[in-house]
Amino acid sequence: MVKKGLTILVKIKLSDLLGKHKMTQKALAEITGIRPATISKMYYEEIKRIEISQIDSLCKAFDCSIGDLLEYIPEK
Repeated sequence: MVKKGLTILVKIKLSDLLGKHKMTQKALAEITGIRPATISKMYYEEIKRIEISQIDSLCKAFDCSIGDLLEYIPEK
């Protein structure tokens, strides 16, 4: 995946988790306390950085590990 000249090597699997848990972005924002705009940027993989506290909140909300949320994709 290439974004504005940068190769992004980490995929945020938020859309997969929302679908699996049948949850909306709005509901996730309410559960985690993360702003809806930030959730949207994560969903569309447009976010440039994620705070550790946000990762923690997302893992708690989905009862998952970091590996379920983020995936490293080796550069080809």
